[in-house]
Amino acid sequence: MRKINQKAEWAAAQGPVFACPVCHEPLQAIETSLVCAAGHRFDLAKKGTVNFLNAPVKTEYTTEMLAARRRVLQAGLFAPFVTRIKQALSGQERLLDVGCGEGSPTAALAETGTATIGFDISAPAINLAGALETPAFFCVADLARLPFLTNSFDVLVDLFSPGAYAEFDRVLRPGGRLFKVIPATGYLRELREGLYSGTDKATYSNAAVKARFLQAYPDAVVTPISYDFPVATEQFADVVTMTPLSWQAPADKRQALLAAPPSSIHVDVELLQITLS
Repeated sequence: MRKINQKAEWAAAQGPVFACPVCHEPLQAIETSLVCAAGHRFDLAKKGTVNFLNAPVKTEYTTEMLAARRRVLQAGLFAPFVTRIKQALSGQERLLDVGCGEGSPTAALAETGTATIGFDISAPAINLAGALETPAFFCVADLARLPFLTNSFDVLVDLFSPGAYAEFDRVLRPGGRLFKVIPATGYLRELREGLYSGTDKATYSNAAVKARFLQAYPDAVVTPISYDFPVATEQFADVVTMTPLSWQAPADKRQALLAAPPSSIHVDVELLQITLS
């Protein structure tokens, strides 16, 4: 069976979950489209993905950057904290991955048997995600106007993406769980120090992001996770390419860092968790 038909069958089997971004009514899977009662139609692409945006949104996430990110993530850069979230899943939930990018973490979460949807505002990212062999369903969507019905998800995962907490609260069911990963002070410190030594960008604080989350969810549990990820010399260029941290770096410092890459990259994050009442 072609992927477009597989994903259409998967969407139909989920029952009501997608909401029309035009009129907010439920979308029903009909053949290889999602259609609302008002006749608004969103067709699945050949890879089984669907685009809910009215017009393309230009982002800095190029195909080159996304491909580099896939190679590094599939090598295991995020594996320790993605595995921590996987271990908390029963396989019986419906999960939304916010700002899923090229989809490798989403696919890992779907390995649990959890019904998994990943979305991103970047069409190139979702095109790349659609090429993965995974039961996860991918779509292009806007974080601020999620194309999902209220109380549709048991679990929401947000890895380094902005938080739209009113929308998160809306689409999560009562008793639903939110997992958010944010960078901590030492995240990718080899890149930050190598690219921006002597400037304010050489250091980082997540205090504002963390405070905003805790203001929305004061009872959240905060778990620090730190480790060093070994990086082969030929792999380091992908690490530099995959992160926005390097995009505005001085060319000379970028070249110097690529010429003498570190043997490992420090990953320093905080996992924020809350169960909604």
